[in-house]
Order: sequence, then structure tokens, then C-alpha cells
Amino acid sequence: MFKTAIFNYLKEKKNPVFSLRAVFFDMDGVLFDSMKYHAPAWVKAMHDYNVPFTLYDAYMNEGRTGNSTIDGAFNLTFNRNATEEEKQDIYRLKTKYFEEFPQAEPMPFARELLDKIKTQGFDIYLVTGSAQTSLLNNLQNYFPNIFIKERMITAFDVNEGKPSPEPYLKALAKSGYEPWQVCVIENAPLGIKSAHDAGLFTIGVNTGILKYEDLSDNGAAVVLPSIKSLFECWEEFVRSC
Repeated sequence: MFKTAIFNYLKEKKNPVFSLRAVFFDMDGVLFDSMKYHAPAWVKAMHDYNVPFTLYDAYMNEGRTGNSTIDGAFNLTFNRNATEEEKQDIYRLKTKYFEEFPQAEPMPFARELLDKIKTQGFDIYLVTGSAQTSLLNNLQNYFPNIFIKERMITAFDVNEGKPSPEPYLKALAKSGYEPWQVCVIENAPLGIKSAHDAGLFTIGVNTGILKYEDLSDNGAAVVLPSIKSLFECWEEFVRSC
């Protein structure tokens, strides 16, 4: 599985070799089981503004900045961007509804996977479109000694969120590695497209309600059904590099 995926990646990107040195992680839906709360919070906030937004829409838009998500929904509904006041109020509502849910728990086997990767000596980076400070703060609570501020790219660091390649290009520049030395772990179609367009080998983990094709069609070299499944075949992947 992985050998074929790596061969196809090298052929597409015209890279001479794949030599893993760093792993870039998305956060929501990869490290935290938080999309089950983000999605209904988005739906409720949008409905407050008479925007017909579904759970599937929320999952398909995962990874975008809040402003981009709102503008996209407004253009489909009203044929215009939202005003700054509307954006601020909708995101305020979305945050309020999100925080009414229980605290998001880590994805099963996320900690075990991170520990294994760190033990193997690979550098670990966070690349997220989230501005949800409660989740960002929880990184240290649930994954101590894994993530450091200098190896994080969040919504506060970019002008264009996913699906633009900017977040992953910034992480790549910060890491100092070449594209063929990095693997990305993503669950969102737009995040996968962002990483793929940045030239990075991307493993999709389908932890939500989306179809397999939603991930593969956006550039995932491999699609797995869970973080647990990635943990269980991680050694196979490393041997294939």
C-alpha cells in the first residue's frame, strides 16, 4: 500500500527520493475528536442567519478560516460576501455553541502515535486552520512535551487558510526540510488539498462523515479509516520510506 503510494507521489512530484524527517499534523479531526462539535456549532450559527448550512457542508469546509467559511456560505446563499460585522457575529455564535458542548477528547491512539513518532526521532509540527484557543491550549494538557509554539502554524499565522497551500508552505519553510522529507496527516478534504498543492505526501484519515473519494480526490496518497489504523500500520509506512 505505502510503497505504491510513495512511488506514485515521487512520479507525480518528480522528486528523486522520499526520506521522512518530519510529520505535519492537522488538529481537529486528527488529534482531537472535535468535528462532532464544530460541525453542529457551525450549522446552528449559520441557521441563525438564515444560511442553509449542513453537517456535510461543515465537514467539507473543515480547515478553512472562519471568515472564508462564512463568505463561501454567504456567496452560495446571498451572492455576496458577509460584512465584517456579520462575520464577527457568526463566528462569535459558532464559538459560543462550540463551547456549550463537552470538552473535545483526543482521538483514540493519537497520543500513542505521537509518542511513537517522537521516539523514532521525527520532528512533529502542527498545521491547523483553527483559532479555537480552548483546543490549542489543550495540546499541552493532552500531548505534553510533543508540540512547541515554534513548530505550530495556526489561523493566526496565515493570510489564506486551507485549501491554499500557504499553511503547509509556511510550516515547510519553518521546518527547513524539503517537501520529500515530510509527511502530512489530515482528515479534511481542504487540508489534504492544501498539503498536496504544497508538494507534500499526505495520508488522509477519514474520521468523520465524508466519503473515501472526498479525501482521495483532493490528493490523499493513502486514505485510512482512523488514527488507530494509522498507528497500527505506522511501522509499515516507515519501512516503506
